[in-house]
Amino acid sequence: MKNTPGTGLEISYGGQILQTDTNSCKKAGTQAFASGNYNDALNNFKLSLQKNPNDPETLIYFNNVKARQTSNSLKIAVSVPIGTNPNVAGEILRGVAQAQDEVNKSSNINGKLLEVAIANDDNDSSKAQNIARQFVNDKTILAVVGHNASEAAVPAAFVYKSEKLVMLSPTSFDQRLSGLSNYIFRTVNTNNLARSLSDYIIKTATKTNIVICVDPESADNRWLADEFSKAIEQPNYKINPTPCNLSDPAFDPNTMISKAITSQANGLFLAPYIDRINKGLEVARASKGRLQLFSSPTMYTQQTLANGKADVNGMILAVPWHPQAISGNPFPQNAQKLWGGPVNWRTATAYDATIVIAKGLQQTKTSEELQKVLHSPSFSVDGATGNIQFSQSGDRINNEIFLVKVQQKAGTDKYEFVPIQP
Repeated sequence: MKNTPGTGLEISYGGQILQTDTNSCKKAGTQAFASGNYNDALNNFKLSLQKNPNDPETLIYFNNVKARQTSNSLKIAVSVPIGTNPNVAGEILRGVAQAQDEVNKSSNINGKLLEVAIANDDNDSSKAQNIARQFVNDKTILAVVGHNASEAAVPAAFVYKSEKLVMLSPTSFDQRLSGLSNYIFRTVNTNNLARSLSDYIIKTATKTNIVICVDPESADNRWLADEFSKAIEQPNYKINPTPCNLSDPAFDPNTMISKAITSQANGLFLAPYIDRINKGLEVARASKGRLQLFSSPTMYTQQTLANGKADVNGMILAVPWHPQAISGNPFPQNAQKLWGGPVNWRTATAYDATIVIAKGLQQTKTSEELQKVLHSPSFSVDGATGNIQFSQSGDRINNEIFLVKVQQKAGTDKYEFVPIQP
């Protein structure tokens, strides 16, 4: 499956480059793959990885070639917003690539290797639906990791529901996915996100007057903001009435901050759309440290640190995972070694989604049987984010939520996310 002229669909097992890349070895590898010359493709992808080991797309293609050479593989797919949010796409792809690499090196799907199709949906509803239709039409694809934002995940989920293909979203916390279908799962349970953050604000930060800045066009962040509002409304704590609509084209962060401070605000909760994180950063910049910043997991990305810097220093986030979250878990160290740096929660939950599929495929060869396996009370996987099991709604059971904050690395001008000890 590769890009079909005229459709605008971007789906590849290795015959084209979806990420922006000028690596000549990678280009030669995709050309060789497309022509069926797998030996040359393997060699060129290997050379490409030596030049750029932090490239998950190439690692997936490298493993796909190996799978093709054995003629004994199982196919899954992943859909990410490469065109509109390459940073987030890369974070998710690293998780899938790391899991695929580990699974294939161990040959632990009954001796079969895992082959992964990569798709670019741009977090766009129409593109996501079209890609989902392509996936369900390819009966060799047994499951899908994705989609990222709810704008893509929910419309695609309805396609998978009707055509009975397993989907595991590693990142969406849109409640519309809960119980939608026996075929829809999520590796991040977000029920405690708002409560964890509000508890910290009330018990530790003691910020009593909170402005909520949300992008209402982002359904999952809108839901999270609503849950946060309910949780924070307690005696002596309140939501500041200053409007802060991050999707409003006329929105002026400086004017909003001035009004909020005049009305006694002392805290600010940011919940931007994943493809418009810069809107949240503009609000943080306008605040100039005058309001304590809090945020949804959306802001946990390298873009926040690189572009926000001192403007986001001290910001508190509730997240599904952190490299130091689970003592003794080998995933963070393995990721650091593979990618040459730390990874974030999207990589961890995408890794877990892929590991879950691989474990399930040890027991079945069809998507219909796979969803039954994943729903089974006896099904359990130890992943990056801890033990993974699913309720009948497809939601993750009992995964922890962690609080992290942005702080400056000592002696540098760089910033990092560090865990807040309970």
